Amino acid sequence: MIIVHDIFICKPGNASKLAKLFKEVMSENSETLDIMTDMTGQYNKVLIVSQYESLSAYENSWKKYEEDTDANRKMNEKMKGYHEMYLSGSREIYKTW
Repeated sequence: MIIVHDIFICKPGNASKLAKLFKEVMSENSETLDIMTDMTGQYNKVLIVSQYESLSAYENSWKKYEEDTDANRKMNEKMKGYHEMYLSGSREIYKTW
């Protein structure tokens, strides 16, 4: 099993906005387990936790976002400008035992 953490450090006042946006856009994504904001540690952090059967399943999950579909066009429209809400980001990929 593969667990992926997508981490965003938001501009002040934007963490909850970005978390809500991700929750709305990813509501039908079966791989997404949780969308969280910080309570301690570095401020303004949003963490998206996803789970996949394997690294190849993770890689294949990106293919659906490359397709030109109505759903992807709507998602891209909703996500327009989200880059302005955060300062930096990173991704961590873990293998569970």
